[in-house]
Amino acid sequence: MRKEILERYELSGANEIIINIATDRIEDLYNNFDKKSPFLKKDLSEDFVTYLIDCVSEIEKEKFLIQINLDTPAETSSVSRVQNSIHQFFLYMKELETKQMRAKAKTSMILLGIGLFLAFISLFLSNTTAQNGSLALGVLTEGLTVAAWVSLWEAIATFLIRWMPYRKKISLYEQIAHAKVTVTTEHQK
Repeated sequence: MRKEILERYELSGANEIIINIATDRIEDLYNNFDKKSPFLKKDLSEDFVTYLIDCVSEIEKEKFLIQINLDTPAETSSVSRVQNSIHQFFLYMKELETKQMRAKAKTSMILLGIGLFLAFISLFLSNTTAQNGSLALGVLTEGLTVAAWVSLWEAIATFLIRWMPYRKKISLYEQIAHAKVTVTTEHQK
């Protein structure tokens, strides 16, 4: 299946996969709601961003370049601005994912601490319960044991499972941010 996916893309002379984007003008790569903003303050079009993410996810770790094919010629300054916009946008997305991953890790560490604390209290109370034989203390001890395991499970599950999507997105955004971006027009081909 992977070979079939890669065969859908053209290769450059340097044996890089070419992610082709065809549009009329460079302005089409930006959101419509901020048309009057200068290029440096505009957001990239959601469709454009989604397409890039989908393509890079599909080709995984293969070397690639982004080739934007315009129907109308663009000024040199516009070309450099779109290259910079792609770079800056995906570095920003990487930073957002990194912050979210850190927040998950922080929550996980708190849950780990709470779970360990509850487990120690539960062990202490279970020794006391064994000596006293109190039913109420036994129920409390069992409740604390369950709460400790739930807290520990959440912490461990976050470390082992939930952080992986963040790592993948961070890697993906970094790949796109550092990709070579070329802009051509129909007349240049």
